Amino acid sequence: MLHSLRLGVNIDHVATIRNARGSAYPDPLRAAKLAEAAGADGITAHLREDRRHIRDADIDALIADLAVPLNFEMAPTAEMQAIALRTRPHACCIVPEKREEVTTEGGLDVAADLARLTDYVAPLREAGIRVSMFIGHDPRQIEASAKIGAAVVELHTGHYCDLHYAGQFAERDAELEALRAGAAYAHSLGLEVHAGHGLTFETVGPIAEIEELRELNIGHFLIAESVFMGLENAIRQMRHLMDTARGE
Repeated sequence: MLHSLRLGVNIDHVATIRNARGSAYPDPLRAAKLAEAAGADGITAHLREDRRHIRDADIDALIADLAVPLNFEMAPTAEMQAIALRTRPHACCIVPEKREEVTTEGGLDVAADLARLTDYVAPLREAGIRVSMFIGHDPRQIEASAKIGAAVVELHTGHYCDLHYAGQFAERDAELEALRAGAAYAHSLGLEVHAGHGLTFETVGPIAEIEELRELNIGHFLIAESVFMGLENAIRQMRHLMDTARGE
């Protein structure tokens, strides 16, 4: 039997729905508490520069009221570093961010920004925050993440999921093999390995089977599926599929 696999639930898109009307509802904290009750091992929230979904007050509320760890997704900017150092989440996941993108389009290019990111990560580590780098499976990016002092890498599964839904199954399987190799390599360097982006009921199983993975972070699909089956049921079904893939 493989090690248990944690599920982090991203509640960003509860805030997207709230902000579409400028209302006070639905409340991301309420969604996070429902996720806790349904068996989520952690909550992920991405505070973007443009505050398109999660807002500063949401982060404060999550920090104050959550019983499970908060994974604070953020771009590597001075503003976000200051917020992280003030709020002290359990973990920070450093992600690339462009204002024009609809969602995070790929992994961070850690290798191209090694010196700056080394300096950027150091105060977060000193504050006791677990630092994760959201990257692709390129060995150069994995090596660079280890060099800068990150504790975790989160492998971007979006391309794998896109290939699945495009019906490009040979390319999908090749991408899955590359993710497996990347996870094994990261683990060999002493990094904890997570994965996420675009995962659904259909695509989660083969990813969850990757032995070195310790956590999956899933959001958009769970929030979308909750329209049809409720958030707690969607999370429980995802948890079931992950556990089944791990032989539990």
